[in-house]
Amino acid sequence: MLRIIYEDNHLIAINKRSGDIVQGDKTGDKPLSDDVKEYIKTKYNKPGEVFLGTIHRIDRPVTGIVLFARTSKALERMNEQFREREVEKVYWAIVKKTPEIPEATLVHFLTKDESKNKSRAYLVEKKGTSRCELKYSTLVKADNYTLLQVNPMTGRHHQIRVQLSAIGSPIKGDLKYGAERSNPDGSISLHARKLTFTHPVTKENITLEARPPDDPLWNYFLQQVQN
Repeated sequence: MLRIIYEDNHLIAINKRSGDIVQGDKTGDKPLSDDVKEYIKTKYNKPGEVFLGTIHRIDRPVTGIVLFARTSKALERMNEQFREREVEKVYWAIVKKTPEIPEATLVHFLTKDESKNKSRAYLVEKKGTSRCELKYSTLVKADNYTLLQVNPMTGRHHQIRVQLSAIGSPIKGDLKYGAERSNPDGSISLHARKLTFTHPVTKENITLEARPPDDPLWNYFLQQVQN
């Protein structure tokens, strides 16, 4: 079952589960976009091919908001907002090691290894690197884990994962970037929590929010934040 956060004639937003891929890839697994197309086709009894534009993606083991466009006009206008960095993205990340500085802006220079599907962060610019920037703040400290809020200012490959790892705070379950052990369900504890943007047609200011996965640790942190 799709967990729909928002839907109108122009956009549809889904709270993605870990393990879902947003678009088709070399695995050949059925992507989330196909499920959304089937939902629209059935709900609105649409004949023929359903248009659905993928505006942005989040990594397969990551949960949270994914926004799709239902018209080409909405896709074009939303792509421009993302390109111009007019969309505010908020992630929540659970880390084992609390950052030494409670709140900071991180700037790194990334290279991507296509063969390993992995990025590497440098503190200084090197040939072939791309600048990336994020802001983080500490929301809740628990006995064994800490919840961070992360605002990526750029959209590089595995950016949040590699930048938090670079300061010694890899995301829980993220073996690729230094976590000690995996999560039982294969997820990593990174969640696309909130998305704020201008509606491509009505021009309203829209803020979408996705509930984190239903497990004891996420539920604990959610309760602490809401209190």
